[in-house]
Amino acid sequence: MPADERRSRSRFLGPARRETVKSQRDPALWEPSQARIAGANVTAFARAAIREWGLKFNTYPEFYRWTVDQPEQFWPSLWQYAAVKAATRGERVLVHGERMPGAQWFPDSRLNFAENLLRRRDRADAMVFWGEDKVEQRLSHAQLYAAVSRLAQALRQAGVQSGDRVAGYLPNLPETMMAMLASASIGAIWSSCSPDFGVQGVLDRFGQIEPKVLFVADGYWYNGKAIDALARVAEIAHRLPTLKRVVVVPYLGASPDVSAVPNAQRLAEFVAPYTARDIEFAQLPFDHPLYIMYSSGTTGVPKCIVHGAGGTLLQHLKEHQLHTDVKPGDRLFYFTTCGWMMWNWLASGLASGATLLLYDGSPFIRRGAILFDFAEAEGMTQLGTSAKFIDAICKINLRPQATHNLIKLRTMLSTGSPLAPESFDYVYREIKADVCLSSISGGTDIVSCFVLGNPVLPVYRGEIQCRGLGLKVEVYDERGKPVCGEKGELVCTRPFPSMPIGFWNDPEGQRYHDAYFAKYPNVWCHGDYVELTERGGMIIYGRSDAVLNPGGVRIGTAEIYRQVEQLDEVLESLVIGQDWSKDVRVVLFVKLREGLKLDDALIDKIKNRIRANTTPRHVPAKVLQVEDIPRTKSGKIVELAVRNVVHGETVKNAEALANPEALQHFENRAELQN
Repeated sequence: MPADERRSRSRFLGPARRETVKSQRDPALWEPSQARIAGANVTAFARAAIREWGLKFNTYPEFYRWTVDQPEQFWPSLWQYAAVKAATRGERVLVHGERMPGAQWFPDSRLNFAENLLRRRDRADAMVFWGEDKVEQRLSHAQLYAAVSRLAQALRQAGVQSGDRVAGYLPNLPETMMAMLASASIGAIWSSCSPDFGVQGVLDRFGQIEPKVLFVADGYWYNGKAIDALARVAEIAHRLPTLKRVVVVPYLGASPDVSAVPNAQRLAEFVAPYTARDIEFAQLPFDHPLYIMYSSGTTGVPKCIVHGAGGTLLQHLKEHQLHTDVKPGDRLFYFTTCGWMMWNWLASGLASGATLLLYDGSPFIRRGAILFDFAEAEGMTQLGTSAKFIDAICKINLRPQATHNLIKLRTMLSTGSPLAPESFDYVYREIKADVCLSSISGGTDIVSCFVLGNPVLPVYRGEIQCRGLGLKVEVYDERGKPVCGEKGELVCTRPFPSMPIGFWNDPEGQRYHDAYFAKYPNVWCHGDYVELTERGGMIIYGRSDAVLNPGGVRIGTAEIYRQVEQLDEVLESLVIGQDWSKDVRVVLFVKLREGLKLDDALIDKIKNRIRANTTPRHVPAKVLQVEDIPRTKSGKIVELAVRNVVHGETVKNAEALANPEALQHFENRAELQN
């Protein structure tokens, strides 16, 4: 590409400076056209901010710096641009902005989260649902509003008030969204987990928050099989003494028998006495509790993380409209369960006028093509999934670009674990060449992202495009000093609206402080081992608590996974550091393709691949085969749990795992005794 064309395509608000032009040695995999940059929400927002505040910036790096250096300009501008519905915003934007934690955002505002998501009442699609290839459902904005109205009335009649907890043990159904919105309209606090959680896993979560009402389904579909949930529901309901009502959503059958569940009603019976009317949206403070979410719980009882309504709304509006370029009428999809924060993220798409495309079940129905079937059938504009799914369909040589019409797809998102450089190649080769591939990363801790995609920036192989606007994200070295081009801890050095308002049952805030602020006072330490690149992108090398340290050299686990999982023989891998001879040695476990056995030749192939593409320090001392890799309910592998097992320590909460039986493959391995 000629240099002049490279320069023109790098423009944000005007001619690009020389340093923004990409190097010929490191070409971008994708660059937005000038028309796409000009039409992007973030461009319109930046121009409006320039006019409003008399700003002088002209490039994206300058724009980002303004968003973090001037929070009392940026966040009100976003509020106005996104047309936040509120009884009042108030004059004050940020109080105690020097405190982390302790800052207060928009302390005089009064708003309702659900009102912002239910701003449309027309006949256009609000939600389209596919339950594998078994169930399809379509709901207009008018139908959604009416359903939420009836549910909110029923909840009030059941005694639910502002601050009460309403829980969901449900698949990713439209009714799940309705229940959350009805709860939020009252000011009740919503909390959910997916129906594949076992009884103890549910009690470990909901038992802490004492819900008044529990929404459940009679069961769910997975990989073509109907899985009944009512026996588990009955046991859960018996063991949650605060429950006043259990509301059962029919999914497997039209009229499930709920007689064994205490205080149970089917959904239709629960709302039968009520007709739709205008919803009474409670106008509440900015930091009124909206969601209770949970840490993975693999090292003990899950932490209950409380998120505020205003911070969640404003952060999601920013991420959807400015980073993901969601526009009214877009068709937004993320493959998620109700136990993962991406469900909450997806729900907020309604506030930007998008149609939510909901899927529940296995993504490998129709040999992994069903999500692309959904994308083609519904004109999907944003497709979100996990890095593991992209790797899996690459390994089975799925070629959606050749088999599906994805003309409407503008953005593809990936999270859950670092997206390997080879997966970037696969997306552009086999899914779509002209798409903004947005690898994103954040967490349940902030119900959003620290680093994301961007429709006006190039996509580089193996690199997340940018830091979140308004978030002062930096990388600290081992001395606690900011670095660029070096690996270190991901930190955020200034307050942001979607910080948790606290942990449940933590009145002094000590556990909250210890979780994020103990390492660096007044600085959020997220626990990711990362590198900030010179162009402002981010590379993630894994969780910092899982970083390997052989001979005192810090190694991110993702660096090893990226090499091993390129081999055709390897389906998945997991690496830990084993304490050995007063040091640490690297141990790699591999799950191979069916029928394959790990032999000396394959071990040598794995080690040589790692040595050639990383460093000799990365090469594992041991490579062992396992039949399965343990993971959380949201699909993340659990390195720390495996490390505990290998060292003979107890895994405190195996119930939190999707497949706890996999841990037995790591116990008492004779190969690890020498």
